[in-house]
Amino acid sequence: MNKTTYRVSKMDCFSEESIVRMKLEEFKNIHALHFDIPQRQVAVIHEGNAGPITAAINSLHLNSSLITTKKINEDESLLFVNTEGNEKKILWQVLTINLFFFVLETITGFISDSMGLVADSLDMLADAFVYSLELFVVGKATFQKRKVSKISGYLQLSLAILGGTEVIRRFLGHSEPPDFKIMICISILALAGNAITLFLLQKPKTSEPHIKASVICTSTDVIVNAGVIIAGILVYLTASELPDLIIGMIVFIIVGMASYRMLKL
Repeated sequence: MNKTTYRVSKMDCFSEESIVRMKLEEFKNIHALHFDIPQRQVAVIHEGNAGPITAAINSLHLNSSLITTKKINEDESLLFVNTEGNEKKILWQVLTINLFFFVLETITGFISDSMGLVADSLDMLADAFVYSLELFVVGKATFQKRKVSKISGYLQLSLAILGGTEVIRRFLGHSEPPDFKIMICISILALAGNAITLFLLQKPKTSEPHIKASVICTSTDVIVNAGVIIAGILVYLTASELPDLIIGMIVFIIVGMASYRMLKL
């Protein structure tokens, strides 16, 4: 039995972890995977040559590199076998929170004319897709997982392109500034929602890699919420729509890049 460890520099969230998992499910000689999201590493417990596995991971273009390959005994390999945790209840809760704020931010984003809120709602939807993939496709065949991933990837990418196009249209058309009060208030609520999500994810003190990855994803979402709040303040101070359009475009690009990686499968 061999243990091959890779560094995957762009694996900073559960969505990238899911992509790596689905890519490697076609290998029958892989016995277990162990993800360390904070260190951007994945350990593969396998039989035989690691060459095809390395090629598969590199094909995802996540800036991956092989760290080490070594032989391990059977007892050591059992330590890396993934056990099914009881995190489904938590994932249902955070999925509900993300869907709620997707709807809320979409509606208030259009009411306030804020592309920052609309973009943040799409970010919430992207997270909801990730949690849904984990809840509804666990144990399914690889082709089913990839089909769901492909559908969600196309939907996210389409929404990101439409959102980016609208940002450009508003920039060229010099639209009126959005309602900064709604921007700030709703973003504070979304920030509170992500704080609750973090609390729920950390509450069980689990070492389950999916939960740990989701904690990191939500921490990144907090930064996005803060960015929309700052944009709202700048809209108030400058009486300009530019801060809102800039933060909106940044988030649309982030979501678009994530969906593109899903489609690479």
